[in-house]
Amino acid sequence: MLTTITTNKEDLIQIIDNAAVDLVIDTEKYKEKALKTIQPDASLERITDVLVKNALENIDEANTEWTFLASRIYLQDLYRKAAENRDYDPAARYGNFYDLLSTLTEKGIYAGNILEKYEEEEVSYFEKIMEPERDLLFNYLGLYTISTRYLATDHNKNTYELPQERWMVIAMYLMQDEDIAHRKQHVAEAYWALSNLYMTVATPTLTNAGKTHGQLSSCFIDTVDDSLQSIYDSNTDIAKLSKNGGGIGVYMGKIRGRGSAIKGYKGMSSGVVPWIKQLNNTAVNVDQLGTRKGAIAIYLDIWHIDIENFLDLKLNNGDERMRAHDIFTGVCLPDYFMEQVDKRGDWYLFDPHEVRQVMGYSLEDFFDEEKGDGVWRKKYKECVESDLLSKKSVPAIALMKRIMKSQLESGTPYMFYRDEVNRQNSNEHKGMIYCSNLCTEITQNQSPTEFMEEFVENENTIVKKYKAGDYVVCNLSSINLGKAVPDQVLERLIKIQVRMLDNVIDINTLPIKQTQLTNQKYRAIGLGTFGWHHLLALKNIKWETENAVEYADELYERIAYLTVKNSMELSKEKGAYPSFEGSKWSTGSYFTAKGYTDDKWVSLMNEVKDNGMRNGYLMAVAPNSTTAMIAGSTASIDPIFKAFYNEEKKDFKIPTTAPDLSHKTYDNYRRSAYILDQRWSIKQNAARQKHIDQSLSFNFYVPNTIKASVLLDLHLQAWREGLKTTYYVRSTSNDVEECEWCES
Repeated sequence: MLTTITTNKEDLIQIIDNAAVDLVIDTEKYKEKALKTIQPDASLERITDVLVKNALENIDEANTEWTFLASRIYLQDLYRKAAENRDYDPAARYGNFYDLLSTLTEKGIYAGNILEKYEEEEVSYFEKIMEPERDLLFNYLGLYTISTRYLATDHNKNTYELPQERWMVIAMYLMQDEDIAHRKQHVAEAYWALSNLYMTVATPTLTNAGKTHGQLSSCFIDTVDDSLQSIYDSNTDIAKLSKNGGGIGVYMGKIRGRGSAIKGYKGMSSGVVPWIKQLNNTAVNVDQLGTRKGAIAIYLDIWHIDIENFLDLKLNNGDERMRAHDIFTGVCLPDYFMEQVDKRGDWYLFDPHEVRQVMGYSLEDFFDEEKGDGVWRKKYKECVESDLLSKKSVPAIALMKRIMKSQLESGTPYMFYRDEVNRQNSNEHKGMIYCSNLCTEITQNQSPTEFMEEFVENENTIVKKYKAGDYVVCNLSSINLGKAVPDQVLERLIKIQVRMLDNVIDINTLPIKQTQLTNQKYRAIGLGTFGWHHLLALKNIKWETENAVEYADELYERIAYLTVKNSMELSKEKGAYPSFEGSKWSTGSYFTAKGYTDDKWVSLMNEVKDNGMRNGYLMAVAPNSTTAMIAGSTASIDPIFKAFYNEEKKDFKIPTTAPDLSHKTYDNYRRSAYILDQRWSIKQNAARQKHIDQSLSFNFYVPNTIKASVLLDLHLQAWREGLKTTYYVRSTSNDVEECEWCES
């Protein structure tokens, strides 16, 4: 393939012909238009821009491969720019890898430990195994996204790193501390997984691995205690995490409500809303390395006295002093509340501070151990019956209506079914799970950090001491189901993927100490997936069928088995996570509760008991829409919006078709997200959830004209079928044709 573009007619035709090799497209009219449009004195950037734009204009449902022509032309220009900046012949496509590492290390872009850890001979080997031809796997949207957002440049944004080098740098960075006897092989395997687009790492890892700035984890969860010290300390911690590119979930259910007492003075507290507005300002003012506003989701319990004001935070009308438009909301729901909604019963709201003072316990510290029975509801009923507690009675359905009104207007609150989450907590012996994260897929033990004392040391040094709480960290990566499953590589892939995720824990640089301690305590990872709709289309399985539900059950059981197995194998090699003893992994109850009783699972259960688990939490399905775009597949577990659409972000609008769209797959893509019966989506996710120890980012897609009764039934079904969380209610104002289900 030529790597330079000129205005010479023959060269332009050859460029197009070479880019079109093996593509099923007719380029004659395209060539004619290019020759007419491109002026003799056009710059190389202008020529590339015209050729790419003209190629993209030809994309539609019947002409999908034009995206690869656009990608290949764009790729040639990328090669040219890298060659100019790195001073090598562009015909080679890739330059000397060691020189790249040296140059960008000297410029302060790459972290110095890459060249400190790896010998030049090793780097030379890694250069030899790089496969430039794998650049052709990118469609235009994927290549444009990775090249404009994630490839390492110098400080003036000049092109240096190329796609295969990004994959290799990530592989080297994540494997830097592996045993040298096997390190080359681990790097090669990680590169194989990434460069074939069989998996993607989380966006912070994709962006920052190998570089001097930023950390590798996607999300964090903080638990705020009921004190001024904790509230302001949390705000500072959240600002630090937001600055470094993290999304944050915040549990505020311990904070006293509006009108509560402060130091015995009744009616003095302003409640949670002012503190939420403070975090709203933090989200806006502390942006994520200049790329986007901070992203903060705040969770509150449905029994909190401030819940009504909380549910109105995102509405577009009412008192602006009681609104916070730049944060996201989540509501924590016990089974008993959903039961009361279903039978139109009453619900009671309490001030958590008063409950602690009068009853001697905190409601949020309990859950129902069984469906329909447990300690939490006993404690809640004690509070209802107590004459010493002030309380407010509200029809449960009235609160649910407020939830749904906000969801149809703003997409939130997210739903967090706390009893199911805690029943399934594999580390129940070490704590409680109060809420989820920004994207609802993480469920791990939480506790607030407690301030202990402050004292002066050595005349001018002030020391503050804290007892660290469990501050959750999400270390994520995702399998590309649309590619890894058809190529039958899951076993090989998950083996290296678990190792990569585990290594993130040790090499990550996190800005606050509690996260480091929690990371080491549980060594939690979140292995997820994307490309579910893509895979169903390839297998000709319709979304709204039992076949899809059964396939979700079968596939995710296999993924779960391989993930557990490889974490156990890593434990044999490197040791179990510190909190393993007493966990459901160690007792075997994790396996028996899920009904894993066949010989394969029983054998694995016994191996886990004997050898431990390297990671206390394992699987979580994140939204991963950006990395799915890079890999050319469908996002997460979501259905597509349309078979043909324009992908629009702040800086581009790119025509895009569903992956592998053809006459064979079109019928599977034809019924888009807002037409598909969401009840089938719930069934699929219930089957999937059974095998995932954490949770899923599961969106509902509904018309904004949906009947309240139908939306309510969706929430009740999700809760009954054992989902732990649901994410956005994504509603559209467009007319939705064929939406029979949403009328029923």
